[in-house]
Amino acid sequence: MAPIRIGQGLDVHRFCDDPDRPLILGGMVITGDGARPLEGHSDADAVAHAIADAVLGAAGLGDLGRHAPDTDPAWAGADSMALLAWVVDLARAAGWTVVNADCTVVAERPRLARFVDAMSERLAAVLGGPVNVKATTSEGLGALGRGEGIACTAVVLMSSNDHGNGPS
Repeated sequence: MAPIRIGQGLDVHRFCDDPDRPLILGGMVITGDGARPLEGHSDADAVAHAIADAVLGAAGLGDLGRHAPDTDPAWAGADSMALLAWVVDLARAAGWTVVNADCTVVAERPRLARFVDAMSERLAAVLGGPVNVKATTSEGLGALGRGEGIACTAVVLMSSNDHGNGPS
């Protein structure tokens, strides 16, 4: 077994019009510039979900839907940063530690440049390693370009806790 692994994650959520629901990305409440909440079983934090899937993939633990299905009432309204911390703990228990993470949020609106540094810091505190968050648009193409939702991709590098002698 190699002492390092890469995992990738993807999450997509459509916007909703619930006035009582905030837009949460990377553990932050995003406001202004046309911010609308995302539809989802939990708090719909697409950034935290994509990174969680990447962590689980690198650790060989499947995907987020296996561990926290959206059909389970226990996860209704869940804080996705707490969910991400739980996933990181699962990976550690399986012998893996986060080295770093990189993710890209795709959204026409709101513009996220002013939030990405704070998102990176919050996510790094949960993951225990550096996180780079980037934001882009889809240049008006497709459902994301029409402003129907937000997507996030993530890649996570993890190392074996015992440097090559851990679980496979």
